[in-house]
Amino acid sequence: MQKQSFSILNLILLFVLGVLLAVAAELAYGGWIQIPILSLVWWRLGLQEALPIKKQALSGFTFGLGYFVVGVWWLYISMHDVGGMHALLSVLAVFLLSSCLAIYFSIACLAIPLFKKSGVSGLILAASWVAMDFLRGYLFTGFPWMGFAETQINGPFAGIAPIFGGLACTFLTIWCSWELLQIKGRWLTSSLAIVGVIAFTQAIGLINFTKPFGEPISVRLIQGNFAQSLKFNPLAIGQQIDFYTKEIIKTPANLIVVPETAFPWPQVNLPIGLINYLQTFSSNTESNVLLGLIGEVNTDGTMQYTNRALGLSPNQIPYQYDKFHLVPFGEFIPLGFRWFIDAFRVPLSDFARGGADQSPLTVVRKDQLDIHAAITICYEDVFGSELATRIRQSKQPVNLLINMTNLAWFGQSQAPMQQLRLSQLRSLETGLPALRATNTGITSVLSSNGKVLQSVPEFTQTTLNTQVQTYSGKTPYVIWGNLPILSFSCLLLIWALIRLRRF
Repeated sequence: MQKQSFSILNLILLFVLGVLLAVAAELAYGGWIQIPILSLVWWRLGLQEALPIKKQALSGFTFGLGYFVVGVWWLYISMHDVGGMHALLSVLAVFLLSSCLAIYFSIACLAIPLFKKSGVSGLILAASWVAMDFLRGYLFTGFPWMGFAETQINGPFAGIAPIFGGLACTFLTIWCSWELLQIKGRWLTSSLAIVGVIAFTQAIGLINFTKPFGEPISVRLIQGNFAQSLKFNPLAIGQQIDFYTKEIIKTPANLIVVPETAFPWPQVNLPIGLINYLQTFSSNTESNVLLGLIGEVNTDGTMQYTNRALGLSPNQIPYQYDKFHLVPFGEFIPLGFRWFIDAFRVPLSDFARGGADQSPLTVVRKDQLDIHAAITICYEDVFGSELATRIRQSKQPVNLLINMTNLAWFGQSQAPMQQLRLSQLRSLETGLPALRATNTGITSVLSSNGKVLQSVPEFTQTTLNTQVQTYSGKTPYVIWGNLPILSFSCLLLIWALIRLRRF
């Protein structure tokens, strides 16, 4: 009876630690704060070393559940407050998603009882975590949200991202938290290892793999701040189109960007002559304009909508980018889930997918070299390896990242800040500055090392006018992708499993 009560208490403590870990991610120095909290998690999991694997898995699952319930709670806002879904069904949906994500944590945590007696247990646990994080971002179209990597933007291991990517940041975070737990038993070696690795990553972060390209460009990012309830309201659609049109033509700039679906209407149904009017403005003022709207494509004889970025450049054929990585339930309907979409009442929830090899936007500049910008729309900013692959395979050298998004679905939650950190990690990985044009915030400009240079307040109707220095070159991560860190992690796990079978 005493053992059972202790087990329940331990599960409660692990759930609470998961909650604290998610809360720490939102703090100014979250990347540092998460490390000692993770050490406490490993300590509590280590206490159950003698328990069966199933109970160990339950312990890791409970920790992950606490982490994700808090980390993705903004989905409740999108489903209940905005989508009109029943409160109980919305809570259940968040719980089920969090449970699915917690399974990856549960499997990764099994490395503790299996390999705790090894002298390199921390490395094996880190390798296990990297493998599970990779799968979390790949299986079932992937949902790598709330990883430990983006928190390292404000942590000790950001410097490794341009070389080995975000998964390497995750690896070092897990390893360091394990070594911190070992200080009591071998304080000298663990302390030296931790200090040495942090010093190394801080030093390597001073290396610049990309360099400034040409003169800075003038940029205008327009934040409309239209509530999601108005996005597809017939009366409000005209107001949104009028607002963005007036803001676009108000002042010329080298590059003017509006958010995702700023024109919330199929392109063919927009007011007659609107695109031609904006194209004329672009040509007359030497301004490049990037619009968020709803496109249409012919797929096997059937017209389908796309989430589109339409680029207008001086005296050029319009550019278009159709979103490639779609959001399950929001932009495509998984098999058997039509009932969920009907309950959620999502308009335009079955988009066509754009190609993976779409070219970057060409920003035309008078008497200067053109700039090429890689476009991502909202959720696509989560997938670092996909963006790195696009940059690596692009026929034109990419100089700038642009993310267009609409986070009005998630109200006043932590979702905008979470996506901002993901954008920061993408800039850090690629060594390229980034522009974020959002409907409700956080509209911002990021440096090539992921720092926020400028931003405007959330939930305000405003414009960010600034100068942005573009960059050229490729980081090692863009060249190699996740191959080095995944190979290293897999080799560690294979070695650990062979050693486990022998002994």
